Amino acid sequence: MLTIAAICAGLSAIRFGIQGNHVLAVQLIVAACVLDGLDGRIARLLSSDSKMGAELDSLADFLNFGVAPPLVLYLWALQDMRSAGWISVLVFAVCCVMRLARFNVSNKADEDDAPSDYFTGVPAPAGALLVLLPMSVSFAFANTPLLPDVVICAYMVLVGFLMISHIPTWSFKSVSVSRHNVKFFLVGFAFVGAAVLTYAWITLVVLCVVYVGIVLWHLCFKTSHAFTQPFRKGK
Repeated sequence: MLTIAAICAGLSAIRFGIQGNHVLAVQLIVAACVLDGLDGRIARLLSSDSKMGAELDSLADFLNFGVAPPLVLYLWALQDMRSAGWISVLVFAVCCVMRLARFNVSNKADEDDAPSDYFTGVPAPAGALLVLLPMSVSFAFANTPLLPDVVICAYMVLVGFLMISHIPTWSFKSVSVSRHNVKFFLVGFAFVGAAVLTYAWITLVVLCVVYVGIVLWHLCFKTSHAFTQPFRKGK
């Protein structure tokens, strides 16, 4: 039911994007991201997960994160570019479906192993929120000048390439909170929830920037660790 609701949100985002209600369109895509984060966890908690649910979730991810976000962005700013803007939409969508296919294959190959602390490439929901960042910035700061169309196209393609890259991105699924630190987690959760309700677009922009910072920090950490490992072994 949650996955079907996410599909309806993604399709409705396209509808409202066509009608020119871009704010609601982005809000529906964000809602699809939240539902995507909940459906699998709730299914496992209720012992109702199934192979059909997993396949349906993957199809929903492509619609909600590979089709709806670039289309809404195209309808918002890139229609005047025509071919160039549409090519960037196609590149992003193809990158997203390739990223989801790679994830499904690796999931089936490693289903008996412990879950990894890292994804390979930027996950599809994060890619959707990142590609919509120009719209979020515009909604958060009304006086911000719109980026040139060429820059938005290049940015969309860049985010698409990040999804199919081999950059290790931290998986929040592996995070656990100890009893000693749970009070800080709850206070932080309340703060973020209040910020979302009060300054929704600014909070979304900040969360996207923080996520990029975490990805870059972990990338630098793993790179430096891989570089210094041979020296630690005496090689």
